[in-house]
Amino acid sequence: MAGGCGRRRAAGWAAGLGLCAALLALAAAVLLRAYLPRVPAIPRLWARRGGTAAFSAGERLELKEALRGAIKIPTVSISPEDMNTTAMAEFGNYIQKVFPAVFSSKFIQHEIVGKYSHLLTVQGSNPEMMPYMLLAHMDVVPASPEGWDFPPFSAAEHEGFIYGRGTLDNKNSAIGILQALEFLLRRNYRPRRSFYIGIGHDEEVSGQKGGMKIAALLEARGVKLSFILDEGSAILDGIIAGVNKPVAVIAITEKGSITLNFTVEKEPGHSSFPPEETSIGILAAAMSRLEQNPMRNLFGQGPELMTVEHLASEFNFPLNLIMSNLWLFSPIVSRVLASKPSTNALIRTTTAVTMFNAGIKINVIPSSAKATVNFRIHSAEKAAEVLETVRNTIADERVKIDVVDAFDPLPISPWDEQTFGVHIFQRTILDTFPAVDSVVPGTCIGNTDSRHFTNVTNAIYRFNPLLLKSDDLPRIHGLNERISVENYEKQVEFLFQLIKNCDTDKLPEPHANSHEL
Repeated sequence: MAGGCGRRRAAGWAAGLGLCAALLALAAAVLLRAYLPRVPAIPRLWARRGGTAAFSAGERLELKEALRGAIKIPTVSISPEDMNTTAMAEFGNYIQKVFPAVFSSKFIQHEIVGKYSHLLTVQGSNPEMMPYMLLAHMDVVPASPEGWDFPPFSAAEHEGFIYGRGTLDNKNSAIGILQALEFLLRRNYRPRRSFYIGIGHDEEVSGQKGGMKIAALLEARGVKLSFILDEGSAILDGIIAGVNKPVAVIAITEKGSITLNFTVEKEPGHSSFPPEETSIGILAAAMSRLEQNPMRNLFGQGPELMTVEHLASEFNFPLNLIMSNLWLFSPIVSRVLASKPSTNALIRTTTAVTMFNAGIKINVIPSSAKATVNFRIHSAEKAAEVLETVRNTIADERVKIDVVDAFDPLPISPWDEQTFGVHIFQRTILDTFPAVDSVVPGTCIGNTDSRHFTNVTNAIYRFNPLLLKSDDLPRIHGLNERISVENYEKQVEFLFQLIKNCDTDKLPEPHANSHEL
């Protein structure tokens, strides 16, 4: 009896010791992954240099006033059929007046595409070097003066900020690119590498008359690009929870989109003797099912995983332990990301009921009800899959579903040490933004003109060289859109430096002790 009890106690001790050993091994693995140096995905190939472009006081005033003048031109696009084309033509005249060196240079060809968009070809001195492209757009979304501190097209300057529609999206890029080139030309600069500048006029309404036509023109000419840089992400300061330093996020893909119309047709009637279900009730229930059954969580199957892995060591304790050990904590991270709309958009196809129309009178049972839903598609899914999931979720033959438009997510652009564009961005960010140490890949949850250019390059990157804080994000397409003068000066400096950096014809060899960006 005593011997049996002793054996059981010994077995219990052995099991306990085994469990403790397993827990210690697990803890050791977690700590080692969090704190031991790892081989960087993208080695830092460039040393941070002390200084970059030194703009004079006169040039700083000039670049500010050039942007303010552009903001005052109301280049509003509401739909492909409803655009302020008078303002867009005025914008074309304006840039030719403000940037005389650009539009008079003998090695720069200017073309107007689709009546209002602009394509500039900057001919480099070395035709053997593969060209690149800088993209932007002049058109802006509508802005009513109500709720603004200053009229949205006044370009008012207040406490170091320029207020106005387009200051962040995206006249700052359109004017900034031309301003950087203007300053370079005044310094008698001639690039070695050719490049293109595209400024679309209808990006906010799909880009079919502007960006798409520019892309088709380049393709017809047999142009192949080393990379494209467009809007779509930025330097995020205080936006990523648990990361103290500003982080440059360069989007290497953008989500797809499918817009669906839903219609229910029923016999009309008098509200005094209603049917068991009306067209409104049937459609409302269908929309509720879509909202209550979101698309599946795809964390780990797209670039969002690369973003977290690249940033793991930058998180504060204990988040650094969690992010460095996604093999263990991925389900927890996935649920946390799903809890906030801003991060939920990164890990799944999102569902947004954007329009609902029904009814004509308070005592009339309507004959029809219509709703529109926009889905932004995660990079691991296709539009056809989303449509099939929607049909299965609705599961009601009375609800007619029609596709308004659809396109799949964009291909994921290269992000490795062999990619020219990635290292040019890295070098230019190091040159221009001393506070930034982390350059990471990400996803653009909106859509840009760059999606039309997949036939001329496989390397499309979306990055606006601006420092954005959390209170800046709702200003984009919202009230009181603004940019600080200092921020805009940095953007022009980045573009000025980027054009110069692109003249390198080869990348340096990685250093053994290189520090990861």
